[in-house]
Amino acid sequence: MKLYYAPDTCSLSPHIVLCELGLEYELVKVDNRSKLTADGRDFRTINPKGYVAALELDNGQILTEGPAIVQYLADLKPESGLAPRADSWARVRLQEWLNFITSEVHAGSALLFNPALPEDVRSIFREKLFRRFDFLQDTLNEKVYLTGPTFSVADAYLFTVLGWCKLFSIDLKRWPVLSAYMANISARPAVQAALLAEASQQAREGL
Repeated sequence: MKLYYAPDTCSLSPHIVLCELGLEYELVKVDNRSKLTADGRDFRTINPKGYVAALELDNGQILTEGPAIVQYLADLKPESGLAPRADSWARVRLQEWLNFITSEVHAGSALLFNPALPEDVRSIFREKLFRRFDFLQDTLNEKVYLTGPTFSVADAYLFTVLGWCKLFSIDLKRWPVLSAYMANISARPAVQAALLAEASQQAREGL
């Protein structure tokens, strides 16, 4: 499989899941501005939407959208426990979390990447995002991970988007439970492996 990724984007989430599962994969960097892959291809011929993540399967199929990719990967090794059975109520709850992260945290954070956003508008979006952080703080105050006592693909996704806070000068120490949650996940060997692989590839390319 090939994972098309870009630094500081949601593609880190499926990358973490690949490492958690111990699956073989090739990492292909995409330049978000030029839309070119590291080997010079037009990424839009791979994913016409023009953004990462994209997963190219061994049969040539291309899968896009992070929540779909991480569930597909988890189902390749159901014994991993990264996602409940597809026909279970617990799986519905996982999908509920993935949708919340996508629509409320990912989308809410992505707006802040726009440098042209006026400060008064930026403040409105930040306050909305902070209310979502308040909700997550209350939720994680009662359990270690989003879906219960064990790490899931939803945690890989939330860790990824909360990691952008440092790019927006948002200090998660305001939410001590979230800060501890991030530290806990950051220490996982698979997370460290994914971050190191991306950093090493960028270093080799002179970035």
